[in-house]
Amino acid sequence: MDQGPQKNIEFESHVTTMPQRLMIGSRNAKKVKEMKALIVPDWDRPEWADDWAIVGLDQFSSDLEPEETGETFAENARIKASEFAKALGEWVLADDSGLTVDALGGQPGVYSARYAGRHGDDSANNAKILEELAGVGPEHRGAAFVCQLAIADPSGAIRLEAAGQCRGRIIESLQGAQGFGYDPLFFIPEYHQTFGQLPAIVKHQLSHRCRAFEKLRRSIGKIVV
Repeated sequence: MDQGPQKNIEFESHVTTMPQRLMIGSRNAKKVKEMKALIVPDWDRPEWADDWAIVGLDQFSSDLEPEETGETFAENARIKASEFAKALGEWVLADDSGLTVDALGGQPGVYSARYAGRHGDDSANNAKILEELAGVGPEHRGAAFVCQLAIADPSGAIRLEAAGQCRGRIIESLQGAQGFGYDPLFFIPEYHQTFGQLPAIVKHQLSHRCRAFEKLRRSIGKIVV
């Protein structure tokens, strides 16, 4: 019995590609939040944003904490990115950043987070800076925040790097409760406020991290995974 012409039935295959994960290699919750906001900013969302899922270190159980033995911000950023990447088998973005004060010969520099002795003790670090600058006039209190970024692939190889800095000066007392670290002491003359006073959206347009991330965003989409 003739059933007439047969129709070719085609089945479409819908393959969903999961975004590649990029882990931020830091245990500082405030820094992780800021870095997430800067790598995929609301004001300049990059074309590659949907190809990468940005995650924090808290999603991994490893208690690894790479030893920052570098003499420069760049060396420490590479160490952290590479060590975390190899240990976790993930793409990792790490930064090393800190404050350099002209009158202190560039200190605290790579020791910014532990300048007073204990890592991450913001109050003690700020107190030490103020003590060391006691009697130093405003014209000699120039400073810069410096940020160095590095991205490593799961093998630990460094694939991208970027740097940025922001100039300001250190004032004589803490002002503002925004941000973290030395932000309440870092005064931006053009805005007549410290990083501790400026709204996050404004700080993100001016900061050393913002400038480093702006360079990084232009290149990250070129990584072949």
